[in-house]
Amino acid sequence: MRSIRFGVLLLLAVFSVYFLLEKGDFLAERPGEYASTGLIQREYKLEPKEVPEKRSSIPLEGDTYQWMNKTTNQLEEKWGEPFRKDPSAYGYEWWVYTDEQDRYIQFGIDDNQVKSVYALGKDLSIEPAEIGQAYDAVKKEFSFSNEVIYNKDFSSYTFRLTDEALQERPLIKVTDDIFLQLYFDTFTDKLSAVRMLSADILLLHRPYEIQYRGKLTNKPDFSEEQWTQIEQGAQQHIFHISNVIRSQHDKSALVWDEAVSEVAYLHSRDMAKNNYFSHYGQDGGGLKERLAAKDVFYQAAGENIAAQYPDAMAAIHGWLNSEGHREALLKDEFTHLGVGVHRFYYTQNFLQKP
Repeated sequence: MRSIRFGVLLLLAVFSVYFLLEKGDFLAERPGEYASTGLIQREYKLEPKEVPEKRSSIPLEGDTYQWMNKTTNQLEEKWGEPFRKDPSAYGYEWWVYTDEQDRYIQFGIDDNQVKSVYALGKDLSIEPAEIGQAYDAVKKEFSFSNEVIYNKDFSSYTFRLTDEALQERPLIKVTDDIFLQLYFDTFTDKLSAVRMLSADILLLHRPYEIQYRGKLTNKPDFSEEQWTQIEQGAQQHIFHISNVIRSQHDKSALVWDEAVSEVAYLHSRDMAKNNYFSHYGQDGGGLKERLAAKDVFYQAAGENIAAQYPDAMAAIHGWLNSEGHREALLKDEFTHLGVGVHRFYYTQNFLQKP
């Protein structure tokens, strides 16, 4: 089974301010799989056979990594009450800590233990690497490979990274069942964020082509009410991460706009329910028409859309590494942002207001 994503950015102008044409493509039309620019994901199931256990370990000195497998009681003793608690689309819960400007950390909690950590921003302890470090310097600290193998009992899983994925988000096996994803800004060739996650969560996300012997765990099913909570959390994740990324590039913070968020959500939902991917709805209307329908006034507007990323963090790093999407994300003139997520469809609507 295959899925392909392309990305598109359309910046629209009103009141004769300016007009920029579409740039790039981000599209995945078949739900349920990760999609990346130019990547066709394949899953190869091989015949079972006994797999010898291999021991591996990469020493990570940073305090951020040490939270893996710690309890929620230990987390609260150190970090206090989370800024947010949000369910994920994979059954575990996100605990979010952020100063809403320079630093952002999410802890993935499963069965009262930390099973994933995503972090970006200033003053993070992630030695031997550091945020803003050059790709080649980080590569010297870790061994990057196009293939990363995970063995469990009599099962074997090989994650295959394209050359593009190796530049954008290399995968490192830290221990027998803990992995590290490094997110790079390919325009600056610098480390932008890190994500540590258990093997079980990595196999649920499936962000790379995979060859395996054994079984793949299915994603959990959710009610409409549960999906609403997951989507609302993802919207806030994208909003706060966007502002931290803007801070990293010396851009002003964007203000959350609830009305614009509703516009963005309705577009994501429409794309998901009607199985299309475009800045233009089936009625031919674009961002300008959608904003007008909700009586939203502005000087200029922009839109980023993406589909079939495993979560909000993966989607925003995809935007950061796409020229047109990046332009909207880091545009000086934009002042407000609304985000809409429906299932695995993501929309950002940016506005410039007086």
